[in-house]
Amino acid sequence: MSQSIGLVTLVVREYDEAIDFFVGKLGFALLEDSYQPAQDKRWVVVGPAGSYGARLLLARASTAAQAARAGDQTGGRVGFFLYTDDCLRDVARYRQAGVRIVHEPVEQPYGTVAVFADLYGNLWDLVQNKP
Repeated sequence: MSQSIGLVTLVVREYDEAIDFFVGKLGFALLEDSYQPAQDKRWVVVGPAGSYGARLLLARASTAAQAARAGDQTGGRVGFFLYTDDCLRDVARYRQAGVRIVHEPVEQPYGTVAVFADLYGNLWDLVQNKP
């Protein structure tokens, strides 16, 4: 059997501001943005440029309960892990783009890791694994 995780839903307040952050600041690719008339919503998928791994489905909150979760989908824990080939380069680029770096890069037994917050406050580990 062969399986893989294709999409992970990230609750957002508005599609366009989320696209601006993930594509404009993090450098992700906008892989799909199509209107779904039956549900009156957009299907917006982003992912790291050139990557074939899991992608994010940016899902606009449609209820007050969902809106309350934007930015706190994991109760304050790091909930997302972005792998990179150069942590220091990406931290410098993110900082210049206005991304909030929560924890500066540190060396760990498995590699270099930094923590950043997305536009809603969700925490992400930026990980450069050791070879």
